[in-house]
Amino acid sequence: MTAPLRVLRNLAAAFGLSAMIAAGSVAGSLVVASPAAAQSSSIVVEGNRRVDADTIRSYFGSGPYTAAKIDEAWKALYATGLFSDVQVNQSGGRIIVRVSENEVINRVVFEGNKKIKDEVLEGEVQSKPRAPFNKSTVQADTQRIIEIYRRSGRSDVRVNPVTIDRGNGRVDLVFEIKEGDKTGIKDIKFVGNKAFSDWKLKDVISTTQTNWLSFLKSTDAYDPDRVNSDQELLRRFYLKNGYADFRIIGATAELDPAGGGYILTFTLDEGDQYRFGKVDVVSNIRDLPGDSLKRVVRAQDGQIYNAELVEKSVENLTIEASKSGYAFAQVRPRGDRDFQAKIINVVFVLEEGPRVYIERIEIRGNTRTRDYVIRREFDIGEGDAYNRVLVDRAERRLRNLGYFKNVKITTEPGSAPDRVILAVDVEDQPTGEFSISGGYSTSDGIIGEVSLGEKNFLGRGQYVKVSGTLGQNAQGAEFSFTEPYFLGYRLAAGFDLYWKETQTTSYTPYGTTMIGGGLRFGLPITDEVTLALRYNLYQREINLCDDYTATYEYYNYCASSISWAIRDAAAQGATITSALGYTLSFNSLDNNVNPTQGIYAELKQDMAGLGGDVNFIRTTGDVRHYTPLPGDSVLILRAQAGYVSSWGDDSLDVLDNFYMGPNLVRGFAPSGIGPRDLAPCAASNKGSPLIYNCANNELNALGGTTYWGVSAEIQFPFAFLPKDIGMKGAIFADAGSLFDYGGPTKFPGVYGWDKDNFYGNPNLVNCSTIPSSKTWGYNNVCVNDDNAVRSSVGVSLIWQSPFGPLRFDYAWVLSQATYDQTQAFRFSGGTRF
Repeated sequence: MTAPLRVLRNLAAAFGLSAMIAAGSVAGSLVVASPAAAQSSSIVVEGNRRVDADTIRSYFGSGPYTAAKIDEAWKALYATGLFSDVQVNQSGGRIIVRVSENEVINRVVFEGNKKIKDEVLEGEVQSKPRAPFNKSTVQADTQRIIEIYRRSGRSDVRVNPVTIDRGNGRVDLVFEIKEGDKTGIKDIKFVGNKAFSDWKLKDVISTTQTNWLSFLKSTDAYDPDRVNSDQELLRRFYLKNGYADFRIIGATAELDPAGGGYILTFTLDEGDQYRFGKVDVVSNIRDLPGDSLKRVVRAQDGQIYNAELVEKSVENLTIEASKSGYAFAQVRPRGDRDFQAKIINVVFVLEEGPRVYIERIEIRGNTRTRDYVIRREFDIGEGDAYNRVLVDRAERRLRNLGYFKNVKITTEPGSAPDRVILAVDVEDQPTGEFSISGGYSTSDGIIGEVSLGEKNFLGRGQYVKVSGTLGQNAQGAEFSFTEPYFLGYRLAAGFDLYWKETQTTSYTPYGTTMIGGGLRFGLPITDEVTLALRYNLYQREINLCDDYTATYEYYNYCASSISWAIRDAAAQGATITSALGYTLSFNSLDNNVNPTQGIYAELKQDMAGLGGDVNFIRTTGDVRHYTPLPGDSVLILRAQAGYVSSWGDDSLDVLDNFYMGPNLVRGFAPSGIGPRDLAPCAASNKGSPLIYNCANNELNALGGTTYWGVSAEIQFPFAFLPKDIGMKGAIFADAGSLFDYGGPTKFPGVYGWDKDNFYGNPNLVNCSTIPSSKTWGYNNVCVNDDNAVRSSVGVSLIWQSPFGPLRFDYAWVLSQATYDQTQAFRFSGGTRF
């Protein structure tokens, strides 16, 4: 340091001042004429162009102007960021302030960025148009841009900020970016894992390996924050599966230049697996016995230890104590490990906590979402007793909404020792959805969908979606609206409006047109049990062919091979269905998208006849049980059944029957199982039928009133393929049946009917003479109704592709009824982008 600079610093220190002095340069200077306090009555401002002189003077306040006061004003002027240099001198009883103003940023431009959009970078940098140009801010912005690119896997990024003078103190700020190549995660390794394979643990963490699909994702880039999050995911996973001693020794990322990526290694210490020993509740609160609270404890004796069940039990006990009038009750789980027996005895201890009340709930950072949308996720309000468990519950709910990037709830001191302020800090994120879907299946053909949705409509937390479908065999449109808190209660309510039209296919010899709407309500009873109520009103019409006249006096022969049951339904014209129903569901799956453990069960029931033209009661049930197997395989057991019947004087409409195929037993065509009409294969000759040798696909499916089905499937990964590809195989076995046609077989209004000459009707067939017919006598419809067991075995290829879930099934039919239609290969899938 030069002698003059050293003298200047010593002088500044002597008067309690500070100076921004660096070797070789002085960013700003402060010269004091005398150590005595200045008594100046005037402040002279020089060098200012855009900043008003009175604004600069205001930083000095009123006299007397001591050295400390001048120093504070000088610091404050620098802190504004408006000036590149500030000098303060005293001369002749005056304070002279000389300033050099920073240039103003005309615009901020990004050049060379292809992988990250301008909008993203603009939101991250602090330099803004019409703001002062500040070198330190620009340098911080440069580092921020580099960090953003590094988090997306581009560690070789180069960012060079340059300015272009636009005159009048204005400059354009340009960030020149050289993105470099992406450096992803070459390999993910786990050391010390014995209970779970690398394949399974890779499914737990969010970081993925680089592969040929990496252009569609960003999770394959090394991100320290993501790695830290992955460590927490691993910890929770092991604690959920009984490994109470689990710890992560280290997580390292080493760059392999030759391999072109990072090698991420997690070193684990699994420890032993524990089970729950004795689970008990001890209450130290008078009039609240622990035995009365055991029913809400989720952890049970002998279960594999699960930290999530412990947390849930604490939450349930806290809520139950609050319902009993003990709002300040605190629940503390206490674990006693038996290392020899590998069990953990857990005691939940209830005690009276400190009497602390919530003074107010302060919500900050929500620029779009309304305050009441956030407040309604709290089970406690202002003035209520403070309870940390319920606060944590509200924070989880807010995170699960998907409205916010970040959610954090903290406590701040209130106006009294027994008062706290809940500070809820959130950051809104985009919640709109635009998608284009396309796909193909062997039953529906080529189909595409365009949808536009918003799950936080106008910041009110409402869900709105409009979609349109156009396909080879179907087209339609739908509008949906959902209010998650109907009338202020935790009750989801919504309505749907829809139109759908289907065409004739090789599986269905007729088309349909449906238009209608419905109301629905969803009520969560517990975390696993949900009750949904619904009401639907729709109009439906059968379309046989373009030139078919749906009357009994005339029909074109394009419909001559169609069952009279279907022709009769078409002749009825448009029918209206008014149905009220409910769904009771139970869900304990570990993952709703790709479950490996748990149970999903639902019971559905609908009753039509509250007005409208049809009367029926339909009941269906479906249960699926997922069990993990060694080698990351999953066993899926499924059972399903259904029954429908008419009530009142009307018979069941043919379209209200169940139609089953591969959705019940794979290996069969759509509508390939169940009752069929044999009459189209019979030609009448004055009442004496002649049986044609027609193909099965000429026999019309009539549907059945009763079905049952069971299946077993084992899904397994392909160990020789990278996990990120998302491909796995499956073997399956299905069995089931559909039977009991419930509609009419005689239609007295058809063409040619002569009530005085019954046997002269040319449209009647003597069903008694047709093999396999279960209908006897002269009728329009001859029903083949076989309750034989249909069964199959097969293999599947399942791909969770970037283009949506794809599934390929190939089945071998083991048993079938006479006129069932089979289909060995089936493909279904779609895309969303």
